[in-house]
Amino acid sequence: MKSVVPRPVLFERLTRSARVAVISAPAGSGKTVLVRSWIEEASVGEHVAWVAVGHDERDPQRFWLSVLDALRGTVPGSALVRALTAAPDLDGWELAERLLTDLAPLTDRVWLVLDDVHELGSTEVRRQLELLVMRAPSALRFVLVTRHDVRLGLHRLRLDGELTEIRATDLRFSLEEARELLDTVGVKVSASASAALWGRTEGWAAGLRLAALALVGNPDPEQFVEEFSGSERTVAEYLLSEVLERQPDAVRELLLRTSLLGRVNGELADLLTGGSGGERVLQDLEQSNAFVMAVDATRSWFRYHGLFADLLRLELRRTALVDAAVLHRKVAGWFAAHGQAVEAIRHAQTAQDWPLAAGLLAEHGPVMHLGGQATTAHDLLTGFPDDVVAADSVLAALFAVDELAHGSVETAQRYLGLAERTTDSVPSARRGHAQLLLGIVRLMLARRRGNLSAMAERGRQLQETIEAKDVAWPGGLGEDLRAFALISLDSAEYWTASFAEARRHLELGRALAQRLRRPYLEFSGLAYQAANEFFLSFERAADHGTRAVDLAYQHGWTDEPAAGVAYMALGAVRAWQGRLDESETWVQRAERTIRANAQPLAGMGIRHVRATLEMAHGREAAALAAFHGAERLADLLAEPTLLNTAMRAFHLQSFVRAGETQHAARVLAGLDEHDRDRGEMRITLAMLRLAQADAHAATAALAPVLDGSASVIWPTWRTQAFLLEAIARDALGEPGDAERALERALELAEPDGALIWFLLHPTPGLLSRHNARRTRHASLITEIQSLLTGRSPVPAPSASPPLDPLSDSELRVLRYLPTNLSAPEIAVELSVSPNTVKTHLRNLYRKLGVHRRTEAVAHARALGLLAPFTHRR
Repeated sequence: MKSVVPRPVLFERLTRSARVAVISAPAGSGKTVLVRSWIEEASVGEHVAWVAVGHDERDPQRFWLSVLDALRGTVPGSALVRALTAAPDLDGWELAERLLTDLAPLTDRVWLVLDDVHELGSTEVRRQLELLVMRAPSALRFVLVTRHDVRLGLHRLRLDGELTEIRATDLRFSLEEARELLDTVGVKVSASASAALWGRTEGWAAGLRLAALALVGNPDPEQFVEEFSGSERTVAEYLLSEVLERQPDAVRELLLRTSLLGRVNGELADLLTGGSGGERVLQDLEQSNAFVMAVDATRSWFRYHGLFADLLRLELRRTALVDAAVLHRKVAGWFAAHGQAVEAIRHAQTAQDWPLAAGLLAEHGPVMHLGGQATTAHDLLTGFPDDVVAADSVLAALFAVDELAHGSVETAQRYLGLAERTTDSVPSARRGHAQLLLGIVRLMLARRRGNLSAMAERGRQLQETIEAKDVAWPGGLGEDLRAFALISLDSAEYWTASFAEARRHLELGRALAQRLRRPYLEFSGLAYQAANEFFLSFERAADHGTRAVDLAYQHGWTDEPAAGVAYMALGAVRAWQGRLDESETWVQRAERTIRANAQPLAGMGIRHVRATLEMAHGREAAALAAFHGAERLADLLAEPTLLNTAMRAFHLQSFVRAGETQHAARVLAGLDEHDRDRGEMRITLAMLRLAQADAHAATAALAPVLDGSASVIWPTWRTQAFLLEAIARDALGEPGDAERALERALELAEPDGALIWFLLHPTPGLLSRHNARRTRHASLITEIQSLLTGRSPVPAPSASPPLDPLSDSELRVLRYLPTNLSAPEIAVELSVSPNTVKTHLRNLYRKLGVHRRTEAVAHARALGLLAPFTHRR
């Protein structure tokens, strides 16, 4: 029956409603029908965002993504609301704030309809929704459809006259509307009978619709009206006797068996009945009555009216037609086979088939976390009995991940211990997969504790597991976990200065993430690789960081922790290349994004970048404050990192620059022999000696660094060593040695454009004299001189522009030329063939008017083509 009675009075109330309209009434009152018919009548469909709240919705991210997608589907919203893809760390409060920011310019009216608001099972989600309701722009109107009132602080809106309330009494049909309903289905009864029917149902929509359905073709409509009361009990009796019992056996069995589903399609109906043609039956039922409804445009998925579904489930239990657990088990298998893991696990749990439920969660649980369904995964985990968890290693490991996500490190450690004690419980086909999960959890715990030696050991163990042949389930399952594990290794390798190994694993993880179409893994891999590449190649770091930011903008992840790492890497590159204004922009973004308490290592990193930037500006007090902030975070770690030596050396250099030479001398004297002989500390000692006007002592301190016997973690520090050597030799009146040292410093700085040392140790006179002589780095000296005078670098006068404009692809190849990468290696970086790179190189040489790679680099630097490229929006 497709009869809808126009209700102009209620339509008008909705159209002219205040900022919030609440339609609150029991099931069967016609709430949803009213809103849908109003949308059609008022022709506002393109301005309505409809969200059907799922049963017992508890996942903030899933709810807000549904709201965001619905608003993007409206004409005004499509131009304002930014796209967003699910991610592990999206926070419901941040999503609500983000939506408020996006909608602030909204001027055209948009209605956000939230159907079944009473299903919001999370207090947190309701509070977030209240925030949106209270602070949304006036052009955004809310229509909240609910079976009962929910706590949303709406009393404040009521006092302000901004709340329209439509309740059960408002939804009751008038006598005129009841007669119109009967007319629309062709039912002819006397005026007294229609009045009696209206009185007996008290205008209740479900009762009237059932009566209208029953009266079609009824031989004695007057008698039916006499006996029909319209109460909920009468409706149930009617549904049982008239709707269910009169169906053919096959249809009745289909209705009963599929009643345990929130939604059903033909395949599921056939599966549960063992028959065929289920979709046709469901379509016929939907066409002929008001209690089976299609939920998609293609009429392939259906749901039953709430009253009807309740009755069917009650009848299924009463008749014991079939063991419901058997049906749930079948349904779980179907949903699992069709990639709908959450429904599959819930049905398996309802069937108390714990091995099936545990196996499904073991397979899909990690992916749920990566896909931003941590709350859903938590709810599914808590659906297992304690004894089942205690006996299942993978479930215990997933509980450890869940506890880490909620910040309980000690509880996570206990679950990890339980998981390690029960590894024998894992079936042999899943054991490699379980070991991979355990390895990731061990590494996550070590990272959270800041235990660097444990991170190194856990990283080594995880690498061995990754490289084993049996970590994936049959059919390729577990590859998501492998990609995540490869990317996770970076946390151990970066902080132990194993940059080359980190590069290899990150590239493998990103390639796998791309193949699996897991954009968040690819995004996080790019961000971490940008930070890692900072110590290997500035150009590659900038490229990876920019690509990570591109993905962040594309998917709405600009406030994610991984985005903060990308911002930090880009800020660091810009600072070390002397592009201080550009660096400031990225550093500020990183500072707003990185959560130091949850990411102490990243928090240390961004404070060191800030300190570097302040030193380059000559603001020593601010630099020292940033260094102190990094040290406070370092105190949270179980042990110092291998990068601490370089960071501590830089800190001491800031004391020397601030004139606190005695403090720096005391600290250096108090170091043990091993630390004192590190290259970074020898360079710092040389800087101190120069500040004390002892150039001989400076050269003595630098000698082991220059000959390579005193190693440095980061090769660019050798640039500083040679620059200080040049300054010391110049002070000693040894111009030849000074020139050779300066030429070597320029040679080391050239590939990455690491110019910060020349800002920290300005030597304009030395540079000018050197530039007057024969040098291969004249354009680089010009750039340094521009920075020292506070100007942005400008092209050298002799540099002529390219004969033809460079294409984007040629520019990308050009930015790799200052590195030591070969053409095939550049091809791997750019995901193109070596022949393509060679073609671009030929075009570059022709357009730049050069014949060799070194000439191309020099000419491009003079033109400013190798300056760090900013992200354009």
